Amino acid sequence: MTGYRAAMQLFRAFIPLIDERGWEGFSGNVDVCIDGSRDPVEPDFVLAPKDCPRWGERELLSSGLMLVAEVVSKGSAEDDRNKKPAIYAGGGVPVMLLVDPLTRPASVTVYSDPKEGQYQVTSTVPFGREVHVPHPIGFTLDTSVFEEVL
Repeated sequence: MTGYRAAMQLFRAFIPLIDERGWEGFSGNVDVCIDGSRDPVEPDFVLAPKDCPRWGERELLSSGLMLVAEVVSKGSAEDDRNKKPAIYAGGGVPVMLLVDPLTRPASVTVYSDPKEGQYQVTSTVPFGREVHVPHPIGFTLDTSVFEEVL
């Protein structure tokens, strides 16, 4: 339940940006098709332009996305922390957020600047602090929205 609640808090935090830019937000109800491999992944949150290229009915192509986010749970910790950053970077997703309520202190990590299958820049803050989400987002996220889901 914590993951779902954190994903919804993330969705709510991005509503002003979604409205301002005419983007779409998805929380667990869309798959991402990784460009190249065509492997599907289901992030906890996705931010995409309305004209994001699709692969099938409910799969968005990774190279058309603005941001993906994963919320770490006991069952997903290994994949979310160690595998998915490389998957999303390799698929051309410009920004990935990792909301990790299991670390001490609980934290949010922003991955950006994907090159050759790896994000070149990471920034981690504990819940309760603000973190800058860089281009193409250009948004300051107040991570205190996740404190209530702990």
